[in-house]
Order: sequence, then C-alpha cells, then structure tokens
Amino acid sequence: MEQTDAVSGTPGAGVDGGERTSRKAATALKLVAAVDSSEESLHALSWALDNIVRCHPDATLVVVHAQHAVDHFAYPVAAHGINILVPSHASRPSCKSTAAESMRKAQEENSRRIVARALDICKERQVGATGTVVEGDAKEAICQAVERMHAGLLVLGSRGLGRIKRAFLGSVSDYLIHHACCPVLVVRPRPTK
Repeated sequence: MEQTDAVSGTPGAGVDGGERTSRKAATALKLVAAVDSSEESLHALSWALDNIVRCHPDATLVVVHAQHAVDHFAYPVAAHGINILVPSHASRPSCKSTAAESMRKAQEENSRRIVARALDICKERQVGATGTVVEGDAKEAICQAVERMHAGLLVLGSRGLGRIKRAFLGSVSDYLIHHACCPVLVVRPRPTK
C-alpha cells in the first residue's frame, strides 16, 4: 500500500503515521474517497470536498485507488492478434517474469497518475489529503482499506448503470454499501445535457 501526501507530494506521509494525541483529532471525521480513472469518481471527490470537507474542516481525507493484482497476463497467438489469458503460475518463467513485471510497472504508474490527479483536485481546493493505492479486487480492497483506516465515511462515484447492467457486471458501490464498516455515500453522476 503506497501513500502520498497531497500537500507535500512525498510518499509515506499521512494515514498510518502516528497516533494523534489531541482529543479534537481523535473525534475528527476520517473521510475516505475511492477513486479510479473515471470522471464519476473525480466528480464524487469534488462533491465531497465541496459539501463535506468544507463543513468539517478538521476532517482527515484519504484518497484510495484499488489496482488489480497482476496474476494473469496475455500471450499473443495466431496471426489474428488473439490473446489467450494464461495464469501467472504457468510455464515460460522468463517470459512470465518479464511480462508480469512490465505489466506491474505500467499498472503502478497508472495508479500513481490516478491518485495524483485526485490529490491535485484536493490541492486546488486547498484541502490536505493523503493518497493510497491498495491492491486487489476493488470491492474487497476498498472495503478492507476502509476498515483498516477506521474511516467514518466512504465516498465514491456511481457510473449510473441501469439495473440490468449493474446486476450483470456487478457494482462496486452496491458491494460497499452492504459490506463496508462505515456509512457509504454514493454520489450520482452529473446529469447529461
């Protein structure tokens, strides 16, 4: 789990640093905003900054992004560019380690960009925040992070999927509403014009 401070931009600052001794800090709201590469998640973060953090200036804000574990990768086959997913424990150890490492590096860079973009939004609004990348399935990884951080509120965006798509594809927000250890606020997407 990598952490970055929005104010200083330095890795390792923030969330699990040390215990705060003041009573005020102990009762302050710990807000976790889950973000991904979607505009909906950044809209939810902006909404939280404008409507929650503004009313709770002592709140602690943590931006969380979940990246999938690199446990599968693709091998090109045939002349048609079709890829077959092969479990990472399969043969070809030299290809496996090189391909998996390349994918991991690309994924980590993408995660850093997503968190940096979210922290820039916080910085623009002069709100100190910490960014964290967790690994695993988004639903479970965010749920575990919220519990580990003792969050008072989880905020995330909704893609606005219909009932059928949501049932078929699964919904991170639906899962978190039912399984997170704290209240969950799902911010609707901006209305289309």
